[in-house]
Amino acid sequence: MKNKREIPRIPLPERIRPKNLDEFIGQEHLVGKNKPIRVMIENKIPGSLILWGPPGTGKTTLAVILAEATNSEFFQLNAVSSGVKDLRQVIEKAKENFLYNRNTLLFIDEIHRYNKSQQDALLSSVEKGEITLIGATTENPSFEIIPPLRSRLRIFALNELSKEDLIKILNRAVEKDEFLSSLKIKIENPDYLIIASGGDARMMLNILEAAVLHEIDNEEIVITKSLIENVLQKKNIIYDKSGEEHYNLISAFIKSIRGSDPDAAVYWLARMLEGGEDPLFIARRMVILAAEDIGNAMPNALILAEAAFEACHKIGMPEARIILSQCATYLASAPKSNAAYLAIQEAQRDVKNLPLYPVPFHLRNAPTKLMKNLGYGKEYKYPHDYPAHFIEENYLPEEMKGKQYYRPTENGLEKNLKERLSSIWKKLKKY
Repeated sequence: MKNKREIPRIPLPERIRPKNLDEFIGQEHLVGKNKPIRVMIENKIPGSLILWGPPGTGKTTLAVILAEATNSEFFQLNAVSSGVKDLRQVIEKAKENFLYNRNTLLFIDEIHRYNKSQQDALLSSVEKGEITLIGATTENPSFEIIPPLRSRLRIFALNELSKEDLIKILNRAVEKDEFLSSLKIKIENPDYLIIASGGDARMMLNILEAAVLHEIDNEEIVITKSLIENVLQKKNIIYDKSGEEHYNLISAFIKSIRGSDPDAAVYWLARMLEGGEDPLFIARRMVILAAEDIGNAMPNALILAEAAFEACHKIGMPEARIILSQCATYLASAPKSNAAYLAIQEAQRDVKNLPLYPVPFHLRNAPTKLMKNLGYGKEYKYPHDYPAHFIEENYLPEEMKGKQYYRPTENGLEKNLKERLSSIWKKLKKY
């Protein structure tokens, strides 16, 4: 070996993890001048919060910097591998620290994976200030964090790192890391290294180090596209999850389902999964599609899409691919209708452009005697009291009487709805 150097045991991302905000790159909306996290750090005031953003954007690093700046005892748990027992151990230590006026900062990675009881276990200590909690999540906290805990935390959204940010991180690693700086390294195609990592700074640094170690016997180490592909063993299937190819593939996938082509849908699905796309992102798009493009032509499509999302959330990859495939092929094969989508589009357009007409008195609720005296609910006819559970009545503002938004198609089950509504419409026109 020409380079007889001891290989570091600590991974590169950990070796060059920023120790303060001067070294931190990106997230200027949070750490720039007079921005919230910088103010917390400069004033040495700890605060419980959720850091929500894509992988490798600095969530763990910010937690470490906050702990250091506030002179807090730092604990780190991963929600995948820890439970209530681990939380209680940290809480007991935090209570002890609290008695002696010492801060305790608990960082929980992937906090969205904690169930309700695990999240409940944190409530009291966070509320009393015994623990400064920083949770990191890639999922929307509105859906994944229980409301009582969410109300006790500030939520900060981290953005995907820009190409410029990632280049700075790359250059800092090569120049500042003791091991890498001792080698002669040339990165021939930094753009491809960024694409290969999907914008994840941690993954980018791991790929860089793997490529360097692969060529460690060479006097000059040249990081090429072919070297990166060789290290990753993912030639031609890597794509930038925040770039144009990301949007191209999801567009092709959705349009294939809309166009009732299950084979094309499965192909584009495979392209996305092999490229490292988040299966929940794909599942969410299918939930939207089920309502927008299938609608009442096959109402079960929405139920299946929602079930697929929940199943993927519980199961994870690689088995989630089977669930996604089942859902995609079902949606592609289902009869199509966008009547519900067009109905809400037209209704919203009228709400924006027309006067906001008052609710007719017979449709208003009358929970008090005063409201009844004012005529609220007067002459309302309860449909179930009439034959076929139907009564000729106007449910729109008087100025919009006769307006139609929902126009069922002849496809699937919606054909039955069209026939029923046609009958109702004839009666309403007479009315």
